[in-house]
This record gives sequence, C-alpha cells and structure tokens, in this order.
Amino acid sequence: MSNIRQLDPSASPLDYYGYELRRAREAAGLTQAQLGAIVFCTGSLIGQIETTLKVPTREFSERVDAALGADGRFSRLVGLVLRNQLPSWFQPYAEMEAAATYISTYQAQLVHGLLQTAGYARAVLSTRDQGDLDGQVAARLERQRILEREQPPVMWVVLSEAVLHQEVGGREVMREQLAHLLSLQKRQWLEIQILPFTAGAHTGLMGSFTILRFDKDPDLIYTEDFVQGHMTANPEAVKEGSVRYDHLQAAALSVNESAALIARVMEERYGDQPDGRNLA
Repeated sequence: MSNIRQLDPSASPLDYYGYELRRAREAAGLTQAQLGAIVFCTGSLIGQIETTLKVPTREFSERVDAALGADGRFSRLVGLVLRNQLPSWFQPYAEMEAAATYISTYQAQLVHGLLQTAGYARAVLSTRDQGDLDGQVAARLERQRILEREQPPVMWVVLSEAVLHQEVGGREVMREQLAHLLSLQKRQWLEIQILPFTAGAHTGLMGSFTILRFDKDPDLIYTEDFVQGHMTANPEAVKEGSVRYDHLQAAALSVNESAALIARVMEERYGDQPDGRNLA
C-alpha cells in the first residue's frame, strides 16, 4: 500500500484545504485521476494540492465545487489560502487594503499590484526566489477581487511615465499590461494618471507610497523598502503623504491625456515592429 501523507488541517489554510479536498474526493468515491478528468487537470495535480505541494487557484476551486457538489466550500476556502501565500509582512496591509473605501497610490517604478496582469505579476515576482511562483501570482491576482465587488473602493492611481517604459517581462507582456491599463480607464471608480518626464522634480521623488482611507477608521499611509513594508496611521505622516499626493495629481497629465500617452507608448514601444528594426 502506498504511503499517504497525513495532513494536520489546523497547520495552515493550505493544509486545511488539502485535507478537505481529499476528504470530499474520497467521500464521492473518486480517485485523483477521476476527479482530475472532471475538472480538466491531471490526477497528479490533484495529489499535489491535497498534499500542499501546489497552491490551488480560484478557477480550480470553482470547478471542484461544481464537481463535488461542495456548495462553494472550496471557493470560500481558497481566499484564505491565497492570502496566506502573501509575504507575512504584507498580509496586514492586504487586509487593510481590502477594507479601504478609497485608495490613492503613486508608483514610481512598477504598475500597482491591483492593476497587474498575470504575466506582468509573474515577471515581477520571478525576480526573487520565494517558493511557489504560481501560488504567488495567484495570490496577487486574488487581491484584485476587491475591484470586482458590487461596491469597490474608489481608486486613484498616479504612475510615473517610467513605469510605461520599464520593460518588465518582455514586449508582449508589456503590451498586454498597457492594454489592461487602458481597459481599466473605463471603470467608474478607478482613475489613472501618468506623471510625465517633463514634470521634472516632484514630490514623489522619494519613492512610491499608498494612502488608504476608511469610512470609520483613521487613514493609513503605506511605503515599502527592499525588505518589507511600513504602514502607519500617524496623523503627521498621513498629512504629509496627502499633500505630496495632491501635488503629484496636479503635476500629472489629465486622465484623458494619460490614456493617450499609454496608448502611444504601447504602440510605439511595444507594438509590432518590422524585421531589422535594430539595424539602423
């Protein structure tokens, strides 16, 4: 008889998910291969998720719910699982981000995580070896679900023009990412402005930051260094961040002008190029 790994369902959300998946599958009288065939994956992947070697995605969880008649159990669990895949120092911020009613962010180098495509997120996360890359990407995309809520937070984003030119993941990934930014411009509660190179010296030169506002709780300001993030509700820090952000918004292009610049960079820098474009 094969040695089946025993899980402690109280060890982590991922262990609990794997334990429950195995229990539900066996209760349905299905082998790993049989369940895999139903949900369009391999039996090996089922086994890896049951033993916590792979992190489940939301799409996988929804298919398992349907296949096992689980009444949304795994779709509910996967949110906890994916949040637990975020770095431990980042999880408190992610919880506050999900509770915010207004998000204002300035990004100097990268597209904000809530606006990243899967390809862009994968390229960013792959610069650091931190275990299961698929799980990290799924966790980052899971954060974006707050923008799909019936009442999403109001989000205002100022991106340095440098973000558009920093080629993350290659030309195809960047073209997809910039196209995604343009598609987001259609959302009622989300605005994107570009701070152009011509703005010169500005109040965001010290780096990226995000301000979170809430209906009943104090505002927060969040910054990151190369090790971890820092979140504070100190009134003076929040006031300083808010003033800096107001200046950045004033110096940035209008929303329509920003969309035009994004579209132009997308076509000129990342569009289809004829052969021999580098021979000049």
